[in-house]
Amino acid sequence: MKILKKILLSLLIAASMGAVSTSVLAETDKGRITYAPADAIDLVTGKIKVALDAIANGTEGDALADLIKEASDASKEINANDKVDIARSKANNVLKSARKLAQEAKVKEAEEALKDAAKKFEALKSLI
Repeated sequence: MKILKKILLSLLIAASMGAVSTSVLAETDKGRITYAPADAIDLVTGKIKVALDAIANGTEGDALADLIKEASDASKEINANDKVDIARSKANNVLKSARKLAQEAKVKEAEEALKDAAKKFEALKSLI
């Protein structure tokens, strides 16, 4: 009888843990767009290319920094696994340094940092 009580109690605990799992109940907010990891990477690289095109057209200073900030903000949509998140964080740090360089009017260095960031974000696809 004692063994039967222990078995029933452990089954009850296991069933209750499985029934009320928070990850199963997770949903996105209304009006929020969720992207697949590969689509989010493409979104970020697209925004980086827009910033590179802006450099080619002569954009400098805060306007360029704002374009780089948009790419940095879009990188937060990349959600896949821990390896991808660590690599995304490193690539995002390159974007932050590019933004800082753009604010300091060091356009050539910012352009090189953006090219490096684009390569790093493209490399994330192999980690998915």
